[in-house]
Amino acid sequence: MEQPKVKTSATDTTTAPKRKARRLAGTLYTRDEVHEIFRRFSIQRPEPKGELEHVNVFTLLVAVVLSAQATDAGVNKATRALFAIADTPAKMLALGEETVGEYIKTIGLWRNKAKNVILLCEALIRDFGSEVPGNREDLMTLPGVGRKTANVVLNMSFGQPTMAVDTHILRIGTRIGLAPAKTPDAVEAILLRIIPEEFMQHAHHWLILFGRYTCKARKPECQLCVIADICKSASKTNAIPAPLTTIPEKLG
Repeated sequence: MEQPKVKTSATDTTTAPKRKARRLAGTLYTRDEVHEIFRRFSIQRPEPKGELEHVNVFTLLVAVVLSAQATDAGVNKATRALFAIADTPAKMLALGEETVGEYIKTIGLWRNKAKNVILLCEALIRDFGSEVPGNREDLMTLPGVGRKTANVVLNMSFGQPTMAVDTHILRIGTRIGLAPAKTPDAVEAILLRIIPEEFMQHAHHWLILFGRYTCKARKPECQLCVIADICKSASKTNAIPAPLTTIPEKLG
C-alpha cells in the first residue's frame, strides 16, 4: 500500500521567511499540488477505462452521442443488442430510423437521437468513406457531435490527450477549485493548461470516475477521497486522505 507523499524538509537555520508557492493561473492549486493530485489518481486507477460499451470506434461514437442526458449504464443496456447487429455505418443506416429508435427507446430523447444516428451514418458514408475521422474539426461536422463527444472519441480511440468536460468534471472544477469556471470550454482550457503532460492521456477519465464514485453530486464521500488533504473545497468533511491503493478495474 502506497501512502500519499508527505513533504519533509531539513531544519532551516536562517531567519528568512519561506516563500509561499504560487498558485497556477485559473486554479486554487500550486503546480506541485496539481501534480500530486494526478499522481495519486494514477496509482488509484493506473489504466482507467471509459464505461460506455462499444466494439469499435464507430460504435463508441454512437454510444457517446446517445449518452447526452443519459447514464452510461442506461446507454449500455440499450446498445448491446443494437451493436451486435449494426457495428458499421452501413449496417446502422440499413436498419432505419424507426428500428434504431426501437432499440434505444429506453434512453432519454430517443426519437431525436435515433434521427441523429441515421444522419450521422449518412454523413460518415458520404463524407468520410464510412470511417470515423481522427480530428476534432471533422468530427464536429457530424450530426449530434459536439466538442465533448469529439474529445471522448479522440482520446479513447485515437490516443489523443484531450479533456472531455462532462457534468462530473464541470462540478468538480468548481467544487474543489481545480478549474472554477462556468462553462465546459473554460474548464477544459484551464485543465489543459495546468495538468502535467505525463498525466494528460488519462486525466479526463480520472476526473470523471472521481466525480462518479467519490466526489458525488449530492453527497461527496470525503472519507474515501485520496486527495482529501489537498482538496480546497470549503464544504469538505474530512482532511485525512484515504489509503492510496489500486482499485480493481471492475469496481470503477
